[in-house]
Amino acid sequence: MSGSTLEWDASCSTNGREDSPSLSRVRVGAVSYLNSKPLIEGLGNSLREDQLVLDVPSRLADELSVGKLDVALIPSVEYFSRSDYKIISDACIATRGPVLSVKLYSRVPLGDIRTLALDEGSRTSVALTRVMLQERYGVIPELIRLPLSATTKDAKTDAVLLIGDRAIHPPQEQFVETWDLGEEWVNWTGLPFVFAMWVARKDVPESPLAQLLEQSRNRGMKNLQQIATREAKPLGISEETAYNYLKDNLHFQFGSAEWNGLQLFRELVGQLEENPVLSQTKAKH
Repeated sequence: MSGSTLEWDASCSTNGREDSPSLSRVRVGAVSYLNSKPLIEGLGNSLREDQLVLDVPSRLADELSVGKLDVALIPSVEYFSRSDYKIISDACIATRGPVLSVKLYSRVPLGDIRTLALDEGSRTSVALTRVMLQERYGVIPELIRLPLSATTKDAKTDAVLLIGDRAIHPPQEQFVETWDLGEEWVNWTGLPFVFAMWVARKDVPESPLAQLLEQSRNRGMKNLQQIATREAKPLGISEETAYNYLKDNLHFQFGSAEWNGLQLFRELVGQLEENPVLSQTKAKH
């Protein structure tokens, strides 16, 4: 990872990391999408290369659950069912309006959706889509997994959920309706939506890691333009699009409103017919 050395006390500095067992042995998982870049700006300077894993949210959640990671930026829905997890930072990925990178594309009116292809990258977005369709339209569609390498044209379903970097690129085909899930949630509830947050197992010491994560976030928020310039070209988007996305569509700090939104989402997820993490999604071959 690029960025300047983080400023914190000497016992937790990069040079002294081997003297700090809680930091030298910790394994951290971060999301590989553009939306997480402000949260991990400079993080690699304070961790060894083998301590920092970049992957899609759902895989990070799986690795945290089996002990391969100590701390991870995981989908918020993964936190709900685990009593052995704790939130260790006020850094998060949230939105207070249109999010741009979580979209539902439907070939039929939303109330007529019977089959839904789900981006396998994040289970929070899957749960949010199910909540919104069930609460607003009474729709409980059949769920089909959409592999990360697939496109909307590969999905022969009524609707398709896309998340992350590939959702920023509009699909080539035309759809009857398009939902920006962040915008729809905020308009419906009046509350922000939290997509992901830093979670650790309860046996992992919070300090100095919590401080490290918050300082990385603060550094990233100050360097949004630099991040946009660095990341835009590999994603095939303009620097302006990347910068506006990070600045206007995302929010990176837990506040009382974010917490209230998270609590409401937890209640609504609990009312679903089945746990969205364990839903009977079928691989599409």
